Amino acid sequence: MCRHIAYLGPEAAIGELVVEPEHGLYRQSWAPRRQRHGTVNADGFGIGWYADADPVPARYRRLGPIWADTSFTDLARVVRTTALLAAVRDATEAGPDGEAAAAPFASGPWLFSHNGALQGWPDSVAPLTATLPPADLLTLEARTDSALVWALVRHRLRTGDDPGQALADAVTALAGAAPGSRLNLLLTDGRSVAATAWGDTLWYLADRERRAVAVASEPYDDDTRWTEVPDRTLLTATRTDVLLTPLKEPCT
Repeated sequence: MCRHIAYLGPEAAIGELVVEPEHGLYRQSWAPRRQRHGTVNADGFGIGWYADADPVPARYRRLGPIWADTSFTDLARVVRTTALLAAVRDATEAGPDGEAAAAPFASGPWLFSHNGALQGWPDSVAPLTATLPPADLLTLEARTDSALVWALVRHRLRTGDDPGQALADAVTALAGAAPGSRLNLLLTDGRSVAATAWGDTLWYLADRERRAVAVASEPYDDDTRWTEVPDRTLLTATRTDVLLTPLKEPCT
């Protein structure tokens, strides 16, 4: 399992969003409050953020635990952004891919994270690879379930799906192929956020006065405005609006 967060809003230091909150992602890496599967997220971490008018985000990813990386705490203290996606990783199974397996995955303006696991990986979802161009399979960033999930979502974005539809279609296909999978997905292009709650917790904090929204595996503080997203739900958000749409179970 993993923990992740996306933020859109007024410019802030990365540390203000990830490190400094009492129950922020930094602390969630070893002491999550609402993690249902696993307890310590020490198998890598990553931050993706948007700078000024550049639509292509920067990334900082490492194989080890976030708390052991002193370079990250320096970076987080001084780098400021109006949009980010960050994640800490608890690997489903050991693998050789190193930091390439750590979210966020990226392509063009997009940042993506998967909190969950594919049941029966890899055999259960092997048939879905037929829906992808061969080049996408040959260039998977890591040999993990999350990398394949990202490939499926990215292909839908490239063929014209909007972000919410891309996530919803991918979840339906994956849940149909691998029942019992946990498919909490998080996607942003720095202007909007799309996410799914499917098998684990998801919360959002909307501050319309500040034109800010945070979407996270769990609240990073005790602000009473945090709202839990029901399971089997698609969330789409901008800085001023949040929409929740029920997701249908796949036909069997």
